[in-house]
Amino acid sequence: MTSAIDLNIPDAVGVTVTDDTLSVELSDGRTISVPLEWYPRLVHATPDERNRWRLIAHGHGIHWDDLDEDISVEGLIAGRPSGENQASLTRWLEARQQPNK
Repeated sequence: MTSAIDLNIPDAVGVTVTDDTLSVELSDGRTISVPLEWYPRLVHATPDERNRWRLIAHGHGIHWDDLDEDISVEGLIAGRPSGENQASLTRWLEARQQPNK
């Protein structure tokens, strides 16, 4: 018999992005740090863009408007990097190079 584990996922309360790391402070006192390379849009972002984040869904996720990037706390805790495929990333990078119309 298999039993399900009921996990209580803490909320994000703070975010720090450096040139190589994404660190998220959690409501239970932990800080989760993952390689920035897990999230290619953050890798290709400017420092200003990386720092313009907001918490969404009462702290269950982080959103970057400028980058159209969402990262869930659950995904961070589970160790899941971005699921974006290369074609999608390439389209996004090409769109970033286009002058605003």
